[in-house]
Amino acid sequence: MSKVLKLGITNNNNKKIVEVKSIDVLANKGIIGDRHFNEYNDPYCQLSLIESENIDYYNTKYGLNIPYTEFRRNVITKGINLNNLIGKKLQIGNVKVEGIDLCRPCKHLTEMLNQGNILKEFLRRGGLRCQILTSSSISIGDEIKILD
Repeated sequence: MSKVLKLGITNNNNKKIVEVKSIDVLANKGIIGDRHFNEYNDPYCQLSLIESENIDYYNTKYGLNIPYTEFRRNVITKGINLNNLIGKKLQIGNVKVEGIDLCRPCKHLTEMLNQGNILKEFLRRGGLRCQILTSSSISIGDEIKILD
């Protein structure tokens, strides 16, 4: 079963991501209380996911212990391959989303984590950007299902 392992938000850009137990989302707007929440929000900024397995691989490979939320995505998943989900609809708990684009690692993440190899290591492992299709909440432990 694919599931939500961790959740994180921050209300200001460049600030620490705070781990939370649940998030409330509004369709086409984003996560209430998150830095990217906006009345008319670009689908690329509404919700981001990353696979815990990719973070585990990176930490093991380099002998590090960087917490999941430090990778600055909203939803840390377990048991799902996100790269194949562009254009697919998913259900995360009671929330329906659509995969829009892969998240690419950025220089900002490299600087925040003080790891020069992030760009290379997370080029196709950086996660998935999603458009939020229905309003509800997402909680740790929620099941993730591919709808189409």
